[in-house]
Amino acid sequence: MNTHLTVCFYSTDTGTEPVREWLKSLSNCDRKTIGEDIKTVQFGWPIGMPLVRALGGGLWEVRIRLDNRIARVIFCVEKSSIVLLHGFIKKQQSTPITELDLAKQRLRQIKRSTQ
Repeated sequence: MNTHLTVCFYSTDTGTEPVREWLKSLSNCDRKTIGEDIKTVQFGWPIGMPLVRALGGGLWEVRIRLDNRIARVIFCVEKSSIVLLHGFIKKQQSTPITELDLAKQRLRQIKRSTQ
């Protein structure tokens, strides 16, 4: 059974939303494509490859094909929400460790604040 989840942005202690800021830096066309893929996950969860891949430890990535690049949005599922933790344009075959570590750090912050 598919579950409809709400989508929210991870927010830092200072109130900034890194994924929202990253999205604002992209073209309208790229934002639209990313938004449609996130909406597919939102209304189709749980969903698997080729759109969503488990990264382990409660992290998932939305695999987004843009016109001439590949984007990734790393998220977690908390209660009935998808929390968008980190977004980036992929420049190499595997997800860079620095990108993954940043998402893990943000996930830990969420877990601490919900305890």
